[in-house]
Amino acid sequence: MALLNSIASWLMKKRMHQIELFIKYPIDVQQEWMYSLVYEASETFYGKKHGFENIKNYKQFKENVPVNDYESLKPFIDRTRRGEQNLLWHSEIKWFAKSSGTTDKSKFLPVSSESLDGCHYNAGRDMITLHCLNHPDTQLFTGKNLALGGSFKEDIFEDHSSFHGDVSAIIIHNLPMWADYFRAPEVSIALMDEWESKLEKMTLSMMNENVVSLAGVPSWMLVLMKKILEKKKVSSIKEVWPNLEVYFHGGVNFAPYKEQFQQLFKKDDVHYLELYNASEGFFGIQDQNNSEEMLLMLDYGIFYEFIELQDLQRNDFSKTIHLGEVKAGVDYAMIISTNAGLWRYQIGDVIRFTNTNPYRFKITGRTKQFINVFGEELMIHNTDQAIAQACEKAHAMVKEYTVAPVFMNTTSGSHEWLIEFEKEPENFDFFCAVLDESLKKQNSDYEAKRFNNYVIHFPQIRRMPQGTFLQWLKQNNKLGGQYKVPRLSNSRKVAEELLEIAAMGKSETFSYRDN
Repeated sequence: MALLNSIASWLMKKRMHQIELFIKYPIDVQQEWMYSLVYEASETFYGKKHGFENIKNYKQFKENVPVNDYESLKPFIDRTRRGEQNLLWHSEIKWFAKSSGTTDKSKFLPVSSESLDGCHYNAGRDMITLHCLNHPDTQLFTGKNLALGGSFKEDIFEDHSSFHGDVSAIIIHNLPMWADYFRAPEVSIALMDEWESKLEKMTLSMMNENVVSLAGVPSWMLVLMKKILEKKKVSSIKEVWPNLEVYFHGGVNFAPYKEQFQQLFKKDDVHYLELYNASEGFFGIQDQNNSEEMLLMLDYGIFYEFIELQDLQRNDFSKTIHLGEVKAGVDYAMIISTNAGLWRYQIGDVIRFTNTNPYRFKITGRTKQFINVFGEELMIHNTDQAIAQACEKAHAMVKEYTVAPVFMNTTSGSHEWLIEFEKEPENFDFFCAVLDESLKKQNSDYEAKRFNNYVIHFPQIRRMPQGTFLQWLKQNNKLGGQYKVPRLSNSRKVAEELLEIAAMGKSETFSYRDN
């Protein structure tokens, strides 16, 4: 074990030197990646079509290459899935990350060998490196990392096969042998497709392991831990995994979940480290203690661009800027070009830089997941923060929630909140009032529309039966992996489906307690 720690220490110091280089020279590093990506793809179909060989600077890159969404790249991706190569990227691509987004339509995003090693695996090494350097007394190499992953499937075409699934499953399946030594559960369980059976097997296989770290989406990690507590007949994770020291989390805002984790852990020395990972790539890691900001990782084979939301809404892509032009405190939609062939691709996330030396940021929302029916421009970070504050002051805990508009007439309405509580508020009216006031303080547009109930009336908040959101995920084939409930919507589709489940009593038939 001493030898292992020595090797790990040497590797971490070497990697920290590289991180310090891109922190010191961020614009140079990003410019080099733009040149490298364009050069490597210059002989691809897409590269020839858009004159990659003639691109010598960022201005020419913007002029030659259009900003893309999934639909504009989909024809190339579909052809690649069926066996054609050298279309978007020069190396063979046979893996595709199925988007875990909240829309009905699935997206299949290319995963190259370069993106696996240079992005996803590099990020895995870095999150461990940063944690260990921030906590020199770590015992991370003395036990197992429990990673919650999804599954993948093979697609058979006439003379070719490819694979699609959660990016977590793709990463687990292709892990190098040294990394697989530290993770659990065993691959045959980790990559199971049927979630309920997988949950049972994971519970049985992990309840007696020496788990030192956790990684996965908070909502699903809570389900697994509660199942383990029930099976072990104990009240805290401390009694199951006494050596647990860190939870690596991402995918959703952690604020509404943090108190639930603290209640389950009952262990003050567990650290929380936030990650910004997605099907398209790995972008940020929390690199400081006592700060929820994340460091933008600049040497993962990704070239970043940004556009302010008002310019995005006008489709004025001439206003896209590179990293050196961003300002702190401004909400930007992120656009990426990657070493898997996603060119100037809109990933749908909104971030706000908190610092530009080095480049640290917070995720503030989704470009397509917000409510702006009455001109309120309500974003996910507003509602997550409001939920967190209401829970803190009303001594409540929330499992899941979603928000949809209610139309009262042509000019006014309200927001309907469907909330499934882990712990009911001591005073429900007080909880509602705190939530509304928090939104007013955070969002001036919401506050203006709420004035005297002129446009938006007091929020309608419904308590949903236990298991309602899990049943919705099950009905929509979104159990497990990185799937999550949509928080905000301008339509009532998700809300009506949830209300129908609750009305029919289906929610009472699917819960971890019943398995």
